[in-house]
Amino acid sequence: MSRKFDITYVFDFIPKLLAYLNITLLIVGSSILLGLVIGMLVALPRLYNVPVLKRISQVYVSFFRGTPILIQLFLIYYGLPTILQWINIDISRVAVLYFVILAYALNSGAFVSEMIRASVSAVDKGQIEAAQSIGMSGYQTFTRIILPQALAISIPLFGNLVIGNLKDTSLAFTLGVMEMTGRSQTLGTATQHFVETYIALSLIYFVISMILEQGFLWLERRLHRHEASVRQSSKVMGRKWLTRPVSALSKGGRSG
Repeated sequence: MSRKFDITYVFDFIPKLLAYLNITLLIVGSSILLGLVIGMLVALPRLYNVPVLKRISQVYVSFFRGTPILIQLFLIYYGLPTILQWINIDISRVAVLYFVILAYALNSGAFVSEMIRASVSAVDKGQIEAAQSIGMSGYQTFTRIILPQALAISIPLFGNLVIGNLKDTSLAFTLGVMEMTGRSQTLGTATQHFVETYIALSLIYFVISMILEQGFLWLERRLHRHEASVRQSSKVMGRKWLTRPVSALSKGGRSG
């Protein structure tokens, strides 16, 4: 049973937990980067309707989106070495951190693929047809028309993915990875002040999540700044166009 609550332990635990922040950020950063590559490869067959690969990508996405990340961690850590032993590949000595990063990368790749597919599909098809009508190649249409708009659309989704991935890394301690949550367990066990430990841990996660949220919000606004200027210009031109008939009618009325 934990001891009587003492707020001073919260401030004492925060720097001790922050010492393991680099492991948490390593898992998040590595898994997101790998997830972007995996997500792009998985999204392409569905965007271009490649028959067999499209079905495989659908199964992959459905599995990793439809099962808990904790189960995926166990399957990768315990199942992958067993499967590779069938072809005489021994990875039993590989550090557990690599299995954790792979599991989170595969999980992130499923969500990234859906994010890419949804963002590309959200781009107005009329713009693509207009680009092709003026002689743009497929590559030019993608890089100049589709990609900038899809990137701006995907930022909120990508921000949610990164923040969700950050919080999900708290499950890595179940495989023995000593990141912040794993360290909080040892601190709580050693001091018997579990409540203070979890308060300190939640404060760290909350602050990092808020920083990431504000960063992605700034990036989203910056990517959409051109659309805002276009909308403002359209409003100004619309007001000018509306005022012309009124002035013309007023002149006509006075001349009559």
